[in-house]
Amino acid sequence: MTSRARIMRSSPDGHAYSFDAGTFSLELLLTGGPGMYARWESLHQPDDLVRWLGDSMLGVASSELAIGDDEFARIKEFRNALLAVVLRTLENKPADPADVATINAAAGEPPVPRLDPVTLKPHWSTPVTGRQVLAAAAADAMAALASGRIKQCSGDNCYLLYLDTSRPGNRRWCSMEHCGNRNKVRAHRARARD
Repeated sequence: MTSRARIMRSSPDGHAYSFDAGTFSLELLLTGGPGMYARWESLHQPDDLVRWLGDSMLGVASSELAIGDDEFARIKEFRNALLAVVLRTLENKPADPADVATINAAAGEPPVPRLDPVTLKPHWSTPVTGRQVLAAAAADAMAALASGRIKQCSGDNCYLLYLDTSRPGNRRWCSMEHCGNRNKVRAHRARARD
């Protein structure tokens, strides 16, 4: 899996900015979820997931994916459980055992990596199944949760979650060009008023 920034759009002005969740499992949370996250739901059928995965950190082309209806439902269930566990963790509250069980049940055999004989670049043995996507996401989520470096953007009304991969572990914003910049402008104006 390779780190890749997604192009996000802010509301209401539609300003584009890049956001790197830092890890595949947290990137999956950008597709929506239950409750207040339902307004961002983008996975309505397996083809939506296939298209989304083709541009994800997983690094597999949409044409190399084979995801059935049951696998699609399990991936969404996993995403919702991971979101709940992450949010509870950020609140210093214990995770719901049922959500943890969903994450654990997703673990399995991830996609099989192969080297291209000409370029020596890694790629996945295809087709990549929904079960393998789920296993890759579960292994990734377990590592991210164990790291203790999952954070939520400090910006006002920003709910983006990311893995803080900065060396000192002090990343505060989803993106410096979006929430970080807005905060700096706000602080500058406040200092100018005083």
